[in-house]
Amino acid sequence: MDPDSVAKAFVEHYYSTFDANRAGLASLYQDGSMLTFEGQKIMGSTNIVAKLTSLPFQQCQHHISTVDCQPSGPSGGMLVFVSGNLQLSGEQHMLKFSQCALSDGNFGDRYRRIDENTSLRFGLKLEISSEFLHDIIVVYN
Repeated sequence: MDPDSVAKAFVEHYYSTFDANRAGLASLYQDGSMLTFEGQKIMGSTNIVAKLTSLPFQQCQHHISTVDCQPSGPSGGMLVFVSGNLQLSGEQHMLKFSQCALSDGNFGDRYRRIDENTSLRFGLKLEISSEFLHDIIVVYN
């Protein structure tokens, strides 16, 4: 699978799952996964999903504007940038968000994610792709 297809498949799967059933994201995280959310460090799949499901909005829809991907490094890595809008149920205005991912080219079924302000990583297990992603930055405005 080419990098553009891998990036688009991951983005589509993650955000459609987030929007429809955040508890369904549990299979993407592992026990050693870590999420840093507004300075709070959350460890493990169960705790991460608990945090995501406890967000102050229950229904939302991500509208992806761009998924840009370019090769990175000699081992077949790639850089992925995602941007779009987040529509919260009952809200007139959308929130903007962006996300950046860097793949080191190692093949496997895990994705890694880091907060924009830290170097803490957590693994995401994804069944739809064999590409290894890490260093994802998520920013909601």
